Amino acid sequence: MDEGEVKVEKEYLVSGIDTGIGKTVATGLMARYFAGRGIDAITVKMVQTGNDGFSEDLAAHRALSGHGRFPEDAEGLTAPQIFKFPSSPLLAAGLEGKTVDLDRIAEAVRICSSRHDVTLVESAGGLDVPLTADILTADFAAGQGWPVILVTCGRLGAINHALLSLDAAKLRGLNVAGVVHNTYLSPDPRLDADARDAILRYLERLGYPPVLVPIPGIDVSSAPDVDFSEIFA
Repeated sequence: MDEGEVKVEKEYLVSGIDTGIGKTVATGLMARYFAGRGIDAITVKMVQTGNDGFSEDLAAHRALSGHGRFPEDAEGLTAPQIFKFPSSPLLAAGLEGKTVDLDRIAEAVRICSSRHDVTLVESAGGLDVPLTADILTADFAAGQGWPVILVTCGRLGAINHALLSLDAAKLRGLNVAGVVHNTYLSPDPRLDADARDAILRYLERLGYPPVLVPIPGIDVSSAPDVDFSEIFA
C-alpha cells in the first residue's frame, strides 16, 4: 500500500455513547474526509425519528461533506425508516402502528454499498437503543458484520457511557474501528483529557485498536477537514 493510501471496509456503523453526542457531525466530516481523497462515500441514516418525510441528519451530512444530494436520497435508500416522534425507533414506530423494518434497512445499505466505495451508516442513538422489542442496534450491527466507529465527548458522565458502549460492542463480537471524540462538547479541558485517556486505556484493555480522533469546534458553513486516517488506514 502506498504511503497515505486509505484502506477501508465497505460499510461502517457510526454510533454514539448518548443522544446529542455529535454522531451526525462525525458522519458528515468522515464523508468529507473520503471525498477529499477521491473515495466515493455515501451516508445512510439507519432510522430517523423526530422527522416527517425527510431526514434532517442526512441534510447535515450533505452540508458538512460538501456533497450535494445523491440519487439514493430521492430513492429513499439513505433514510429507509423515518418516524415522526422523537424517541427510540421502537417507540416511534409503535406510535404509528408500525414496526422498524430491519430487512428494508439491510437492503438499502446493501444497494448503497453496491454503488459506492464506502457506506457510513449513522445509528439512531447508541448501541443499546431498541429497534424492535427483541433487537437492539448492536444486535443488528453484529448481524450485518458492520465495524463500529464510536462517537464520544468529554462531558460529565461520558467515561461511564463510553466504557459501557465498548462493553456492549465486545459482548456482541463487534469490531470497533476507532473512536471519534467531539472536543467541542466538553465543558472543561480537564474533563476532556481525562475522558480521552480513559477511553484509550479501555480500548486497549478490550483488545481494540487504541485509536481516537478529536473533532474541534464546528461551523457548518466552513467545516474543518479532519484527518481520520488513524481509523481507516
